[in-house]
Amino acid sequence: MRTTSYPDRQKVSFVAAADGTRIAVAEMGSGDTILKAGNWLSHIGHDEESPIWRHWLHALSQKHRFVRYDLRGCGLSDREVDDISFEAWLSDLEAVAESIDGPVALLGLSQGCALSIAFARRHPEKVERLVLIGAYAQGMLARSDHAHARLEAETLANLVQLGWGRDVPAFNQVFTNLFVPSGTPEQHGWWQRLERESVSPETALRILDVLHRVDILADAEELKLPTLIFHAKNDARIPFDEGRRLAAVIEDAQFIPLDSANHVLLEDEPAWQAFLTAFEAFMPETPALHPVNVSYHLTDAEREVVALVAKGLGNQDIANTLGKSEKTVRNQITVALDKVGVRSRSELIVRILSDG
Repeated sequence: MRTTSYPDRQKVSFVAAADGTRIAVAEMGSGDTILKAGNWLSHIGHDEESPIWRHWLHALSQKHRFVRYDLRGCGLSDREVDDISFEAWLSDLEAVAESIDGPVALLGLSQGCALSIAFARRHPEKVERLVLIGAYAQGMLARSDHAHARLEAETLANLVQLGWGRDVPAFNQVFTNLFVPSGTPEQHGWWQRLERESVSPETALRILDVLHRVDILADAEELKLPTLIFHAKNDARIPFDEGRRLAAVIEDAQFIPLDSANHVLLEDEPAWQAFLTAFEAFMPETPALHPVNVSYHLTDAEREVVALVAKGLGNQDIANTLGKSEKTVRNQITVALDKVGVRSRSELIVRILSDG
């Protein structure tokens, strides 16, 4: 994996999906990992500056390692791709998850919710808990064959063909008001910029067609893991009833209505703080670091690494937390195993906990 670092900012890297498509991945912060499934309209190269997304990055990376990526065909990921499909998106998510040590809290927004559900069903060992916002189990054409649904889907597709990425106020107002109707002029301007720079009109049309046909309802009915679902009461992009319907079929899912009309929560609205409060309450408590017995003659650096091993972090997470390379962490763990007199990480954790 090739990596580019920005001082005191996000780290951008690339992983390869099963078909070789290069997927751009960004991460910030340290601690337990939150992995955000890919969703439409993303460009990790712009998110840090965006009044639509930057508060998400800052808030979720304060106590956690926050990882997100651009879907194939979007942002910094490969733009010219043959396969735009739900299975291809799932392959992208699998490639990103494979690059992360240990299980994650999986965060889905909009279409990312369906991806998160499908991934959790296929790879339950990688997902500790699920957080879904603006979710749906079935796309517009999957949940209804009514003439009105077909007309709405065709109208949105025609708008993409005629005006995507162009300075056409009538088109821009339609899509902007579906996603962030209560946004400021600055936020609306950034959303329109995101349309222009995140994806081509041709790819946007292909993505929209897949979204309309998504159907993971059967997967949702089989889920058995802690799940928290948020939905804005006046969401114009995904009807509120779709969120309630999904919560009803996932075993023991918690459902929290939000007083908002925005599909993407904005920083200055009360619903954003309501989301953060419930989200942090849902996340596990971060355990205290365990002191390491000095009789093992570990260096200070080795004790730091061993304490994080005892906390359950993987090599890459430890490297990110301490600002080291993964190779250095791996070597220090090997030395620590020898000094403590054990052969595996699990034995090391048992020894440290029993001595603590």
